Amino acid sequence: MTDMIYGNTPCMLGAKNISATKDFSDVDVLVYGIPWEGAVTWGDYTGCELGPKVMRLSSARYSGYLPEMDDMDVFEHVKLGDLGDIDVVPADVDETMNRITSFTSELWKSGKFVVGLGGDHGVTFPIVRSITEQGKKVGIIHLDAHYDNLPSHNGDQFARCSPFARLYEQEGVRNESIIHTGIHGPRNKPEAGRNAKAAGAVTVSVNEIRGHKDLKALAKEIHAMASKDVDCVYLTICSDVLDFAFNPGGPVDGNGLTSYELLTLVHEFCKLGVVGMDFVEIYPQQDPNQFSAHFASTLILYALAGNILHNQQNEKN
Repeated sequence: MTDMIYGNTPCMLGAKNISATKDFSDVDVLVYGIPWEGAVTWGDYTGCELGPKVMRLSSARYSGYLPEMDDMDVFEHVKLGDLGDIDVVPADVDETMNRITSFTSELWKSGKFVVGLGGDHGVTFPIVRSITEQGKKVGIIHLDAHYDNLPSHNGDQFARCSPFARLYEQEGVRNESIIHTGIHGPRNKPEAGRNAKAAGAVTVSVNEIRGHKDLKALAKEIHAMASKDVDCVYLTICSDVLDFAFNPGGPVDGNGLTSYELLTLVHEFCKLGVVGMDFVEIYPQQDPNQFSAHFASTLILYALAGNILHNQQNEKN
């Protein structure tokens, strides 16, 4: 089996290529891509369907070693499997959403930790829908500059500004356990905040994060809200929760989190327990040095390090 997932593109972070076999038996973490961009909402700011490919290309530079995490080598503890990309249909939004749900449903049945590479944020709805179809009640930690809860965009109910509007309606998602985290900036519309309140979702703004004295304690508070009265917690991260100084390949939003703040929160959430995650809205065409695509490797490693510690604690108990 080739180490390349397609063409000259390596598997994410040196993962085993399981795109043909779909054999999960000897891997612990399942990685897949969703090369999808639906309705474009701002001029020519486009190209996030290239995100999975360029994140994989960038990941070839990295080991699993995190010296700042007590010398942890992530790959001493877990083995990654790369399933390749979901076959999207650019001309058919509904069919693509159904394909995402069908594909990810099989992943949740495995009980493995699941990592999705986007793609625009519209993909999170069909991913979470597939968890609920396993009979699970789901809470969601949503790291983003924006609420992404508008009813539609130019008639598209699955646009990248609308996944949480669909999730508010989804049976199996507990709205009070949806935590919109890091929300900031005037690219949000007033109705977005009203929609979140009407649905019963919780908002933790960027100023609340900055004003908290202890990021790790805050992560516990957020996770406690997300995990209340649900079976599992899912983590979804839009790159623009980061300040544009740390995210040149993402949407242009200032006053966001630093890379340290985001990595710390993600690590702590995963240490407390999440079933899987996605990282969306990297725009390689906007970022000639691919800083944002490179950051994805560190983000995923911090998440996996947290998941490893979570599993080790469970084994002790």
